[in-house]
Amino acid sequence: MSNRATSGNTPPATLPLLVEFTAPSSLLREVDRASPLPVIRNGPPGTFVRLPGGLRVSLPTDQVVFADDTGGRVRVGFGGMRFIGCEAEQLVFVRARELFPEEQLSPARSHTMRLSPTWVTALWVAGHQVWPAPS
Repeated sequence: MSNRATSGNTPPATLPLLVEFTAPSSLLREVDRASPLPVIRNGPPGTFVRLPGGLRVSLPTDQVVFADDTGGRVRVGFGGMRFIGCEAEQLVFVRARELFPEEQLSPARSHTMRLSPTWVTALWVAGHQVWPAPS
C-alpha cells in the first residue's frame, strides 16, 4: 500500500472519491518486496478487492489514500481519480492527477478504472453520494 494510504473505520469526509464495494468483500494488498537490484518505475505493489467466486478486482494502488475492509465490505478512497459516469454498463473513473512523482510510477499504469455496478454499493465525491443517485 502506498505510504499515503490509511486504514480505519471512518473515511475522511474530504476524500475526493470514495468507492464502497458490496459485501462480502475484502482487501488484498501485495507485499512490497525489497530487491538488491535497482528497480526503476515499477510502481507500488498491487491492491485488489476480493469478491465472491474468487473474483479479484485490481485497483490503481498509487491513487489509494484510504482503504478499509472492516465489517465485511471494502471502502477505498482515491486521491486523484474522478468519476465520469456510466458507460457500457460500467462505472468509469479517470486519473485527474498523479499523487506521486512520475519516476515512482509504472509507465504501464492504467489511466481508466472500470467497475461493474454489481460490485459497488455507493460512490461518494467530496462527501456527497453521487451513485446511485440519492432519492
